[in-house]
Amino acid sequence: MSEPTQPTFDVRGAVDLSALTRPQSPPPGEEGGAPAAGGYVVDVTDETFGQLVQDSAQYPVVVLLWIPTDQANAQLGTDLGALADEYAGRFLLARVDAQAYPQITAAFQVQGVPTVVAILQGQPVPLFQGAAPVEQVRAVLDQVLQAAEANGVTGRAPAQGADGEPERPAEPAAEPEPELPPLHQEAYDAIERDDLDAAVAAYEKAIKQDPRDALAVAGLAQVRLLQRTRDADLATVRAAAAAAPQDVDAQLAIADLDLLGGHVDDALDRLLDLLPGADADGKEKLRVRLLDYFEVVGPTDPRVGKARQRLAISLY
Repeated sequence: MSEPTQPTFDVRGAVDLSALTRPQSPPPGEEGGAPAAGGYVVDVTDETFGQLVQDSAQYPVVVLLWIPTDQANAQLGTDLGALADEYAGRFLLARVDAQAYPQITAAFQVQGVPTVVAILQGQPVPLFQGAAPVEQVRAVLDQVLQAAEANGVTGRAPAQGADGEPERPAEPAAEPEPELPPLHQEAYDAIERDDLDAAVAAYEKAIKQDPRDALAVAGLAQVRLLQRTRDADLATVRAAAAAAPQDVDAQLAIADLDLLGGHVDDALDRLLDLLPGADADGKEKLRVRLLDYFEVVGPTDPRVGKARQRLAISLY
């Protein structure tokens, strides 16, 4: 994910967490207080905070850290709640009682309340502290939505029930997973106990029994990748690769770490770019490693199809 664009907005007058001498308001849901959770507003707890962060990969989350019974906080909560309903799920308003959940408050490094922070793809984006006119708040929210769209966060938040929990459709009962073939199970168990050599042996045996066992071939490629990178130090490997850009072994080592870290394009391009200038021994090393990578990534991945074409052109 690219770094989210951060809207800028500076409102003075945040309420210090230790100073509770301002005029008080009834609790949310009571007459004169902020509205109760519901619609596109949810009250967050320590238990639900983790799921909230995960959900921010699907739709923007705007977090209000507040003291619900403080009058200024309650007013901002009311305004934000009205805007959340107006935007109809383009973002979810998540309210955190700063006194009841100090760990969440500390995670955002809050100095005063009310504080408003957006979360996009798990990344916090500070917005503003203190009270503000509705139109200024609306402008900030529009900037958040623009940043969300730029980063591919375009889903809509689900409507919340009266208890503040998402109204999710009932999920069908999960079907039991099919049993693995004995050698596959043996390899899986070996990986679970961190015995990679035993996992390799099990997969090799499975392939010997059935050379067309695609799952065993892919599993063997994955375990071999884990073996090669098990004791590798990223900084050391990267420095060696930078110092010797034409050294096949050095480039294979850093490509392994790139692939393990999810940088598939970087790993494939690194080896394919090296192929034309490599000697016969180097070309064979690169070819074998690329075929392993194709199995790890998956033959149906479009990146693999493009890389296969480049490999064929370079070799023939």
